[in-house]
Amino acid sequence: MVTVVFGARGNVGRHVAAGLAALGVPVRLTSRTPDDSHVAADLEAPHTLPAALEGASEVFLYAKPEGIDGFVTAARAAGVRHVVLLSSAAVVQPGAAHNPIARDHRIVESALEESGLSWTFVRPGMFATNTRWWWTEPIRNGQAVRLPYPEALVAPVGERDMAAVAVTALTEQGHGRQAYTLYGPRALTLREQVEHIGAALGRRIPIEVVTPEEARADLGRTIPAVGAEVIIRAWEAGTRTTPETSVIVERLTGKPAQTFAEWAREHADDFRS
Repeated sequence: MVTVVFGARGNVGRHVAAGLAALGVPVRLTSRTPDDSHVAADLEAPHTLPAALEGASEVFLYAKPEGIDGFVTAARAAGVRHVVLLSSAAVVQPGAAHNPIARDHRIVESALEESGLSWTFVRPGMFATNTRWWWTEPIRNGQAVRLPYPEALVAPVGERDMAAVAVTALTEQGHGRQAYTLYGPRALTLREQVEHIGAALGRRIPIEVVTPEEARADLGRTIPAVGAEVIIRAWEAGTRTTPETSVIVERLTGKPAQTFAEWAREHADDFRS
């Protein structure tokens, strides 16, 4: 039996694949653009799924509302036993009903809950790797990072930790019908995040305070408008409340969660010109 990893080239999927391989678990990697090491699978093209899932016992899945019905049909036909879904903490946060990211992830969760398959939901909060979308260009160019709320608190979680929890749920018993919400191990300000990236690069990164409208436009150049709006709202909320942190990563995996400073050192080359 094999474990199928969807999105195996993604920020989280590639770490899931590596974690499973390190444990000696037979893995089938999928991609919408197959090659010698990745088989074809596109959640929006249901005809690609039966071959990708043939002989699979477990699956790591990312949330794609448009393809979830086809996935459930193919997974049930293939005899898949357990699905670990990369979901989002947005589904359990205030205002979820009005958050498009939360709605999309909840559609997928609901479909799996009703599928008859065993499932585990991994619900991370703010991704540490989002900073690569937000700030890579100005940092590489030696410019200031433009922030509307430099002192806003966030608790970013690293993609390695998301993957480690997913691998645990895929390979150990007792995680069926469980939902794990993951936040980073400590809260820090946006200013501190920039400072950690600067420390990893060995230089000071200036910060320029801008209006929310200007920041929204900046974000809109690298992420969809709906995502930019969600980010701005989360940052604004971080000026009023202290974000949740969690110890779930260490409890489930036995290893301490990655701090943002550690994440920045690991990804320093991403911010170098």
